[in-house]
Formats: sequence, C-alpha cells, structure tokens
Amino acid sequence: MKSKILAVVLLMILLSGCQTGVDAPAPPIANIEPTVFREFGHERVDDYYWLREREEQEVLDYLHAENAYTETRLAHTAELQQVLFDEIIGRIKKDDDSVPSLDDGFWYYRRFEEGHEYPFFCRKTGTLDAAEQIMLDANERAEGHGYYQARSTIVSPNGSLLAWAEDMVGRRLYTIRFKNLDTGEILADTITDVSGNMVWADDDQTLFYTKKDLQTLRTHQVWRHTLGSDRSGDVLVYEEDDETFSVSLGRTTSRKYLTITSDQTLATEVRYRPADDPSGEFRVFLPRAKDHEYSVDHLGDRWFIRTNWDAINFRLMSTPESATARSEWSDVVSHRDDVLFMRSALFDDWLVVLERRDGLRRLRVIERKSGDSHEIDMGETAFAIWPGTNNVHATDVLRLGYESMTTPESTYDYDMRTHESTLLKQTEVLGGFDRDMYVTDRFMAEARDGTPVPISLVRHMETPVNGTAPLLLYAYGSYGSSTEPSFSSARLSLLDRGFTYAIAHVRGGQEMGRRWYEDGKLMKKMNTFTDFIDCGRTLVEKKYADPERLYAMGGSAGGLLVGAVINLAPDLFHGVVAQVPFVDVVTTMLDETIPLTTGEYDEWGNPNEQAAFEYMLSYSPYDNVTAVAYPNLLVTTGLHDSQVQYWEPAKWVAKLRALKTDDNVLLLKTDMEAGHGGASGRFRRYRETALDYAFLLDLAGIE
Repeated sequence: MKSKILAVVLLMILLSGCQTGVDAPAPPIANIEPTVFREFGHERVDDYYWLREREEQEVLDYLHAENAYTETRLAHTAELQQVLFDEIIGRIKKDDDSVPSLDDGFWYYRRFEEGHEYPFFCRKTGTLDAAEQIMLDANERAEGHGYYQARSTIVSPNGSLLAWAEDMVGRRLYTIRFKNLDTGEILADTITDVSGNMVWADDDQTLFYTKKDLQTLRTHQVWRHTLGSDRSGDVLVYEEDDETFSVSLGRTTSRKYLTITSDQTLATEVRYRPADDPSGEFRVFLPRAKDHEYSVDHLGDRWFIRTNWDAINFRLMSTPESATARSEWSDVVSHRDDVLFMRSALFDDWLVVLERRDGLRRLRVIERKSGDSHEIDMGETAFAIWPGTNNVHATDVLRLGYESMTTPESTYDYDMRTHESTLLKQTEVLGGFDRDMYVTDRFMAEARDGTPVPISLVRHMETPVNGTAPLLLYAYGSYGSSTEPSFSSARLSLLDRGFTYAIAHVRGGQEMGRRWYEDGKLMKKMNTFTDFIDCGRTLVEKKYADPERLYAMGGSAGGLLVGAVINLAPDLFHGVVAQVPFVDVVTTMLDETIPLTTGEYDEWGNPNEQAAFEYMLSYSPYDNVTAVAYPNLLVTTGLHDSQVQYWEPAKWVAKLRALKTDDNVLLLKTDMEAGHGGASGRFRRYRETALDYAFLLDLAGIE
C-alpha cells in the first residue's frame, strides 16, 4: 500500500538525516497498491509508480519534503553556494550586446541591461548609427511569472510585424503573439499550445506555425494563420499521421520557398511551397524511405540536398530547381569515410561546409566557380567552430563563431577571398580572467573492445597531474549529439579550486562520424556506458584524477548514462550529479501517451519487441537498482519537465534510498517552477550551477 511505501521512503530519509541530526518532514499519506508490470515473462514491481500523479497533493508534499531534506543536508554549504553564485555572475558583463547582423536593411541584435534577467530584442534601420528600436522587452513580458522564455522572434518580410512565441511554465508549450513594430501595438491575435516553430509568408499577413499533440507533445501539425482573423479560422495545412515522425517549418536561404520537414531518427520527408503563394499546396520534394535522411536548401536556380543516400557520413548534392527526382541529383561535396558532413552555408560565389574530422568541427570554404577549397585555421588543437548568422549571400564575408575550452565564445567576420579574420567580439569574462592560466588537452582512451575514445579536458596550470586532483567527468552520448570542447566561465569556479574538468566523447554521439552514433544506440547502447567507465579509469591511470575524488555529471540522456554507470561500476565515482535524468527507460518507452516514446524507437528500440525490451531492461537505471553501495548522489528535476517527466528521477531516488547499503548522501532537488532546461533567466539559472558545484566541492573537501 502507498502508506507503507511512503513510510519506508520517509523512514530512509529520516534515518539518513538522523546520522547528522537532521530530520525530514513527512507529507500526508494515502493508500495505493504497488504497480506490477508483466512483459515477455518478466515481472516488474514498481513500488513508486504513484509518484507520477502530479496533481495529487500527496505527491507534491512528497517532492516538497525531499526539497526540504536536500536544503537541510546542504545547509552547511549555503555560504559556499552564495560565494560560487556571486563568482559566476560576477564574471558576466551585465550590460552586453550580441554582434548585430544585417537582414533586409535592418541590423538585428539582443542586449542585456544590469538588473534584468532577460534580453531586449532590438534593431536599427540602415546603419549602426541609427536610433535603436526595442522590438521586444522580455523582462516586461516575464513580470509576475516564475518562468519565462521567448523563442522564435521573427519579423515579417516587410519589416513591420514581429511574431514571437513565449512559454511561462517551462513545459515547452508556447503562445504566439504579434506586435506592430510601426505603432508598438500588441495585436489581439493569440495562438496557444504551439511548438514555437513558425515562418512568415511573403504577404506579411500569413504565418505558418506547428502545433503539438497536448498529450504526447509530439509536433504533428502545420497550421496557417491570417493576421487579424480569429484562430477558429486557421487552416490545417499538414498533419503527420505517423506517430514516429515530427514536423518542423523552415525557409530556404533564397527565401523563395517555405518547407515542411517530417523527420524521425532514420528517415526524412520534405515538402516545399513558394513563399509568395501561402494558400497553395506543399509539394513533396522526395518521398520518405527507410534509412534515408535528407534536408534541402535553395539558392539561385538550384536545390542543395544534404543526404545519406549511399553515404553514411552524408554528402551534399544539388539538382535543378524544377527537377527534384533523385535521378537528377549530382555531387557537390562527395562522401568521405573519415569526415562527417554536417551542414552548409550557401553564398552566391562560395560554399561553406561544416564538417567533423578527427572528432572536431571544421569549416571548409569552397569557391563555387573554381572548386578550390581551404580550411579555416584558428590555431588551436581542440575547439568548436560554426557558421554564424549569414543573411546576406551576395558577399565574400562569412560570419562565424569560435571557442575552445580556454577561449571564450568569439564572433568573427572572415573574408573568404583574402583569408583574413576580423574579431568582432569575444565574450568578456570579468574578474581578471587570463586564458594563459589554463591548460587544455585532448587524447584517446582505449575502450575495453579496443576502440579509441576521445577525451577533452581543461585544468588550471597549477593543478598537478600526479593523481591528487579531483576531476569531474561529463558526457551525453545519445541521439548523435556531439559534446564540443567549449568554454564555460562558470566552470572556472571549479578549475580555480583545483578541479580538472573532462569530457568523454563516448559512442552514441557523432564526434567520430556517423558510425560512432550507430555504435552507441539500439542494441549497441551498452558501449556508451562502458566507454564512460573506461574513460574514467583512464583518467585515473594517467594521473589526471585522484581515484578517491573522481566525479561524474550528465543530464537528460546523459543522466541515463551516469545512472547506468553507477549500476555497472558503483565503486568508480565518489559522487555523481544527475540532471533531469532519463532513468526509467522501459516504463517510459512502453507508455505511448507521454513524450520520449514512439518517436524514439529508432534510438532506444521498440520495447514491444522482446529482444529490444530485454536489452533496455539490462541497462535501465531504475530497473537495475540493487542492494549495493552507491556514490554520493545529487539528482535534479523540474516539475514541468516535458522531456523527462519529474517522476523518473523521483522514483529512482526513492528506490535507491530504500535499497542502497551505504551511508552516502542521496539528494533530490525538484524545481517546482521549471521544466527540462531548468530555471529561466540570465542569472537565476546559475543558482542550480552553484548548488551542483557546492555539492562536488564539499565532497572533495574543498571550500
């Protein structure tokens, strides 16, 4: 019964607290039987399934009790948390602007003001010396709300209307609003419960937007709204009936076409329509086919297609505007086994290719007429580079972004003809930051099957490499999402206190090409977890880490990673921070009514098939908790999380608390106002970072 279950959980909290003289409050108790699942001859007894009842007061009281316990157990770090928070925000320039980008005669940028959490979205007409126009003050919109996010601030083609999407809960369900930029009037048109993805048609009156299924949160519909009309008159343009696909809207570089993309993990289908004919039908570019992923862009009189057709690492092809059949496609950038083609930026005379080689992003510039190419070299061995905002295609100048683990994010204009770079802005790090005081390194760890796995790391130059330094190891390792060796000013608070920070570029990402992803998903998912373990052991062997002070961190699918790892190697890490962790894999993937299920069968497998079910069951963190000693754990979640429901980490912590055999710290922190991305606001989110860092520093014995 629920009373017994809750009593046991609260007793474990109480006992943990009593070891340090700390008590935890007990919420009201209700009665319910444990939930039993039976699949393929397996019986799974879920004592904590009732925690998913988010509207029940008993559940809310339980989460508040865990929060109170966490606050009490970490009370001795309160001063350190404040010091860390002050340090972190003290490095951030309070009055700051983004680099303006030119688009149809307007210079667009965002800026921040001291004393404000949210940006001002601004523009100037004609020149940068013109008067500033504040298009949207997100601070004003956020007043009175515990959470706020503005997404997709887009201006109509004639420059007179602004559409933006805002979320005031954190569940990634947005409301679209409109503003007349000539008069400052916020229009009556309001479109609720949408994804925030939208595009204008050329008539400055028609907006296309995508809508989510309110139960699964799958983006499944495209609608057309005419400004000034009631929403009841909106037209359903396209509905994706295949529940494994989601839809998105886009506009080509030429701005001639609007696109609807239906995609899943392993297949794509694109539809297109001239932007000057908003009421017309969208035509299929190429019908979907299993294992064929593609995307399209347009410039001049040609289509450009990124495709994995006979090219596991993708290639770029093109075809005449009037001939989209695959038989008409021809190579522009050929496939290479050792290079992942990521995307391209189109210019009249140039083609800029973002590709990944030896695990790192590269930018290659190709002159379209001659075919000559060169790679942009920024002079460091481990870095991240990408095309920036390039709205003008009749130019020789490429806007690009760059950073490394010791170089703050930087914006450059790069002359593709002369190869000269002009630094427009480097994020200013206040407080006397000197990049020469930090050392970055990159090397390969050998996984247990002999596969070399890249590790990127950074440390203060005075931090020794003799096996005495604490080290935090981070990874993600899913969805083909690569973790870049990027800069973090917040991270300096760890580095300056003697921590080394390392990234394990494990299989499941795409750092080493598409095969790297294929070897870390579905029935090879275990590679992700064992790679991480082997990277941790390598860092100890190479004396970057004190074996008694090795720590791990991961969020979302990275939370799954660290959750699986502590079941497989519970004695490797002294402490773990699991942020919004996806830990109840089997139950979630069997529930088609919630997000992160049918659309991800190609990532994790379909648990309705026995082989996939049993493989998932073998690593699902929640299902594999046993009576062993676990590391110290801080687990964070958000009540309104739309990606990983709060009850997954809550159930996981409850089960760990009931079964673990150690006296180590086990804490659950639920943000009762936030979703998957944590708290909103420029500075407030760093309260969470300060909490994580204080937890780790306290474990490491560092103040």
